[in-house]
Amino acid sequence: MVLRSCLVLLPLLSLAVVKGSPAHASSFAGSTSTFLFPPAGVTVTATDTFFLDESQIGFAGPTPTGDEAFSIQTATAIAKLDNVFPLVQPNAQDSAKSKKPFNVLTHLGNLSPWQSVDSSSFGLPNTSPVIPSGCELRQVHLAHRHGARYPTSDGVTSGFAAKLQTAVAGAGFSASGALSFLNTWTYKLGAEILTPFGRSQIFELGVGFRVKYGDLLKGLTDLPVFRTTSEERMIDSALHFAAGFFGVQSYQQDYHQLIMVETDGQNNTLAPYENCANADNAVSAFGSQQANKWANIYLKPTLKRLSPLLHGVNLTINDLVAMQELCAYETVSLGFSQFCDVFTEEEWEGFEYFIDLQFWYGNGPGNPTTAAMGIGYVEELVSRLTQTRITTFDSAVNATIVTNPVLFPVNQSIYVDASHDTVLSTFYVAMNFSSLAGNGPLPTDHIPKDQTYFVNQLAPFGSNLVGQVLSCPASSSKPTHIRWILNDGVLPLTGIKGCKSNSNGLCDLDAFIAGMKQRIEEVDFNLGCFGNITVPVPDNIVDGQLPASKRKN
Repeated sequence: MVLRSCLVLLPLLSLAVVKGSPAHASSFAGSTSTFLFPPAGVTVTATDTFFLDESQIGFAGPTPTGDEAFSIQTATAIAKLDNVFPLVQPNAQDSAKSKKPFNVLTHLGNLSPWQSVDSSSFGLPNTSPVIPSGCELRQVHLAHRHGARYPTSDGVTSGFAAKLQTAVAGAGFSASGALSFLNTWTYKLGAEILTPFGRSQIFELGVGFRVKYGDLLKGLTDLPVFRTTSEERMIDSALHFAAGFFGVQSYQQDYHQLIMVETDGQNNTLAPYENCANADNAVSAFGSQQANKWANIYLKPTLKRLSPLLHGVNLTINDLVAMQELCAYETVSLGFSQFCDVFTEEEWEGFEYFIDLQFWYGNGPGNPTTAAMGIGYVEELVSRLTQTRITTFDSAVNATIVTNPVLFPVNQSIYVDASHDTVLSTFYVAMNFSSLAGNGPLPTDHIPKDQTYFVNQLAPFGSNLVGQVLSCPASSSKPTHIRWILNDGVLPLTGIKGCKSNSNGLCDLDAFIAGMKQRIEEVDFNLGCFGNITVPVPDNIVDGQLPASKRKN
């Protein structure tokens, strides 16, 4: 028998490599590759007459329904989310040498997939989201972030890819060692919209919410109104949540989806930055400035370590941040990323804190616009809790929506609002969840040992904030208490005036409403969003507002 071999010269192998020297990058390194389904040229070869829907086919078999689940009330514990199927768990560069488990995905800040947070992380070690004994759930409020998405259009990841392509088009570049994959790496990420994993996150969030809170549907007198904004990923998230919550065959007939326009100048409590001038200037940029101070510290040794592995490209701190973001985005988009194990565990901890600083000083307790942006949602919350209409309009509240009982009902047993990470972070500040800011202001030259503000716990992909309105005791004819659960962790409410320390995170409902009204009174939306303000130096703000001495009398 004669064996014949066939040699196929692929572009990535076509360049000669001198022994001992790093491989030269291929001509397509750093280029962008995309795919839109259906593929170009696909034709429909069959008409709808061949593929009938369920109502036309019939023969559905038995279809009796069971009772609604109510596990948040009836179970002894919750089913915690602790996996990210089907993503491949990434490793850090030195994970094999580590003496303790290290999960890269929990160190990606707002780019982490949400996982259950234990209540002890927020300072309440002896409770859970399960309704406390002797209480009965009457109403639930959910505000959640969209699922995992591609980078934003103005992000740094595409810029890094373009830098490699520019180098290839010039004198070329070569990568070796831990960076050798860059020789054939292409940029496969889209922009803004949900990834397949992101869609599954929100579908599962809807399923989980039905299992926990489905019994509250019995208290509705009309189909519920759920809200989202008009961006593609927001609508996609809202629809996937509804499909999970109601079921794919009927969800479009089981509720009303209000889509609030998200564009410049439009009042929208789920996207308040669109009508807040200080959310798009030097005040909002302060978070990035502070984070960059830290990046120049924690990535300085990394730059020294990795620069010799990349010839023909001047590696910078900004490039390293982009590479760490690429680990996050490629993982939630493609299922796996070679960028992840380029960095050590310490470098991932540094990246996590980099994001924490961005949020603290940009969208969190340390920025003077934050309370103003979040206060509109607080006004809507009070309106729902008291079943009264908003009559004063000096925030991001949209008067056309909230004055219309069809668009903004105040008598629902279930409320669902879909928003963004930076917006949820303003809600926490506006509602004065002060325990999250317990160790602020955050330093920019080191990671504090007593840190309480972790963005991977506060605003990851799929993040969810749940308000439980309760009757305690259960025999009470009206709601008496409220508590808030963030990603399955119960929050202390002691920062709210009138809310006493409670091991279950409970606050008297009347006291909570009074505390929210106080916040509405003390937060100056016009000053925070449209005032000629600057961030004080040093920035010791911990409540999302200018210091009292700099506010209007």
